[in-house]
Amino acid sequence: MAALAEIDPGWCPAWEIGWQRSYRLTLAHVRAGGLLPTQAGEVVVQGEDLGAWIAGQRAGRDKLMAAQQYLLETIGVEPVAEGEAMVPAKRSQDERWAVNLAAARQFHAREGHLRPARKHAELVDGEEIKLGAFLDNARRRAGKLGEQRRAALDELGMRW
Repeated sequence: MAALAEIDPGWCPAWEIGWQRSYRLTLAHVRAGGLLPTQAGEVVVQGEDLGAWIAGQRAGRDKLMAAQQYLLETIGVEPVAEGEAMVPAKRSQDERWAVNLAAARQFHAREGHLRPARKHAELVDGEEIKLGAFLDNARRRAGKLGEQRRAALDELGMRW
């Protein structure tokens, strides 16, 4: 435990690794003197959009564990104020593809195949991803998919 705490004292196996990564990147940004971003796209560190992540944490605060809420407050991420409108950040096509592919990889790792039901939804980082619909749409648009995207699905045994 001491060795793990030395590497990352805030690590918790019950939390999604994506949440922990984004938290640590935000913490490092703040400790380096950076300001918390107020909107998506304002601060991107190692490919993570910290502004979009913070907006998501504020909007979904009630779904977080008390310890996660506390950690966010210690770096200045406040809950949504009463009457404050939270507009979720829109994702780019590449970001949506990455989330859907993560859901496909997660499903494949657990089930050993990539044949979910059309209505199957996969939970990734606390977000429900409609994996069955994504794969059906990918099959229909197979001719328009880029080589890398098609190869990524082929690695998982995609039935075209």
